[in-house]
Amino acid sequence: MSSIERTVELSMKVLMDCCLENGAIVAANAIKNYYPATAGCYFYVWPRDASYVCIAADLMGICDIQEAFFKWCLERAEGFSQTGLFFEKYYVNGLKASRRFQPDQTATVLFAIWHHYQDDLKSSLIFKDLITKAADGLCTRWEIDHFDIVTTDLWEERLTFPDLEDNFTYSLAACIRGLECANALIVNNKWQKVSRQMREQLEKHVVNGYFVRSYGKLKDERIDASLLGLVYPFGIYKADDPKVILSVREIEKKLVIDGGVHRYEFDEYDGWIYEEIHRKKGAGAWPLLNFWLSIYYSLKGDGDHAVECYNWVLDKVNGYIPEQIFDNELQVSICPLAWSHAMFIIASKLLGYI
Repeated sequence: MSSIERTVELSMKVLMDCCLENGAIVAANAIKNYYPATAGCYFYVWPRDASYVCIAADLMGICDIQEAFFKWCLERAEGFSQTGLFFEKYYVNGLKASRRFQPDQTATVLFAIWHHYQDDLKSSLIFKDLITKAADGLCTRWEIDHFDIVTTDLWEERLTFPDLEDNFTYSLAACIRGLECANALIVNNKWQKVSRQMREQLEKHVVNGYFVRSYGKLKDERIDASLLGLVYPFGIYKADDPKVILSVREIEKKLVIDGGVHRYEFDEYDGWIYEEIHRKKGAGAWPLLNFWLSIYYSLKGDGDHAVECYNWVLDKVNGYIPEQIFDNELQVSICPLAWSHAMFIIASKLLGYI
């Protein structure tokens, strides 16, 4: 058995370990013996992370976890029935573990529903209530060119504000695609209108020819690796779009260090705990971002670069794929991370390895 085959097999075990009896999908199963004792506990449900797990499971032909998760979203996620929104993260019983609003959480669930039922759209209607509430929830908080409440980026470290009328590029891309997916499942003029308004705003997020992290009355012109989401999974732009090519060039120039892809410049979060304190001694490279870049190059038709980004991770791990890879033996990462393994599966599929 090759190293790729072994990692695929182990990845499916890790992903299934994160799928709980009540339908919740946790970001990392911290109760397992293989989980490091000094890493932060990720025994929470991030709807975004769980959605990527569902997508990876789709690609592997595993179809018994998605509906359980969608049901958990509808019936257990605190506040969803009232607001139609998913927030940052939840305890496995459904109570909010954070009340910060990340628009992409709701949007990515919509994308995951579409992805699961794309070959039989009518079957998605068993979750008509989930689809309708989520799409309506995003539209309710949208005011022509911005959200009317404070939003948090996918990394949980930056904010946008209604008075500044700014939006995160990744979050906006997720919401555009999420609403388009909802409309593909249940036609709705309001969802179409809002997704078009969001697209008009996203077109403005370009500075010096490439996409920046956020844009509004004030803009954050720094580069962020999550910009890869414009191509995959959300497909807002093609991989060979000139703006995307320049954006990837900036990512590689500023965020790829010795082959490993980092989230953004001067990132400090390392997930390493000392007596309940996050040490923040400098972030490492994120394997899921290496796989994301590999996915981008596969879609662009550049197999050599896709394999290079992919192999960088496999050369440094022994089966379990962590959140971060460091250049020292002191810092301890969350390991394994479900999202990392999900992106490995997706990248492997696009490379033709599975």
